[in-house]
Amino acid sequence: MTAFRETYESLNLEPRPIRAHLLACATVVFGDDYYAGRRETINLSGFVQINTWPMPGFETRVDDSGRAELEQELSSTPEAGIKGFSYELDDRIQLLSNPLLPSIVHVRQIAPGKNFPAQMHIGRFGILETGTLRLAHRNIIDMYAVIDNVPPHAKPLTRPYHGAPRGDGPFDIAHAPNVLRGTTLPEAWYPADDDNEPNGITPTLFFAPSAAPFMSMLVNPSMIMQVSMEGTIEVEINGKTERIDLAGDYLKAAGAEILLFGPDRHDEGAGVLAQMARLAMAGHSDALGGRVMLRASWPRPSGGSLGERDEDSLSRVRFPSDLDIDAEFEIVTPAGTLYAANPVHLGGKLKDLQPAGSELAMDGADTPLFSADGTAKGRLTGVRFTMRDAFVDEQAYVNV
Repeated sequence: MTAFRETYESLNLEPRPIRAHLLACATVVFGDDYYAGRRETINLSGFVQINTWPMPGFETRVDDSGRAELEQELSSTPEAGIKGFSYELDDRIQLLSNPLLPSIVHVRQIAPGKNFPAQMHIGRFGILETGTLRLAHRNIIDMYAVIDNVPPHAKPLTRPYHGAPRGDGPFDIAHAPNVLRGTTLPEAWYPADDDNEPNGITPTLFFAPSAAPFMSMLVNPSMIMQVSMEGTIEVEINGKTERIDLAGDYLKAAGAEILLFGPDRHDEGAGVLAQMARLAMAGHSDALGGRVMLRASWPRPSGGSLGERDEDSLSRVRFPSDLDIDAEFEIVTPAGTLYAANPVHLGGKLKDLQPAGSELAMDGADTPLFSADGTAKGRLTGVRFTMRDAFVDEQAYVNV
């Protein structure tokens, strides 16, 4: 008797686009000199649309080796893309699909006749925009992952690596399942015209094969909060404590992005999980040498909860409600990035899902700050934030 052989038809994918939330990170080098340029790792996130089988042109098939495969396409709709805040540029940065060069996704069985685990390859063509720049690249950026579902949603609050490296690299990358990583880097980006065509031979920016070589993973939150933030942190440097005022505007992809996962979006029983997926708050520090930015770690997720932890859905949360997050902080300075040795517990009351006026404050012991090589540089002794204007929705459109 012939054993049953799976094909992706058994997934019963609906004939409509998949809309998902993407968490991403990229190490970029600014300027035309890849080796001497300013290097920065930028956390990104946003809304992506994936056109998938059984839409016309994306039918499943089986190759000569018996492996089933299907194709998808990343959409280039105006509202779809990922965004973050650049310390070096002091500006919003966003990445869109190039409408002239399709970004095709290939999903292929690893073992013939068994849907998962599967290989996922994406041939990515992008457009990069800031407040003053529009860039495109000439070569395809290949991305690779091993996935266990379509779409390959990562479990909430999971790490993108097998472990938690410190620093912006370069070092070897051991990425986790369902996490895509760019494999054909560095890639040069050039000024682009209105038709998204790169001009000249002098690049403006590079994507680098460093700590975060254009990595991404899909998550499936119930609600996404993009929040402008202001507040203070206290740092102890050389025995002296300095209070630093910080702020970030969500309209510039700064402030904070907080994801809420109802019980139907995780496998940890009742209760609503929370994640500070992005944070970018800038200010000035005399002790740290000038302009600084507080950001959330990419390797170490900042996870927590909303509510009493016994709700059977997000709609059951009663407000005002406790919001608790174990924040994994990094402080970008002119001399390099400092990494908090331990998570900082932030607690506060969320007034409702429109959080303006809600406060979060550090509760518990302070934490040492280390450079990438493990040298002790000081301590983080206090944190207090106030939430301001916010955009709250089930999707995080790039043009918000």
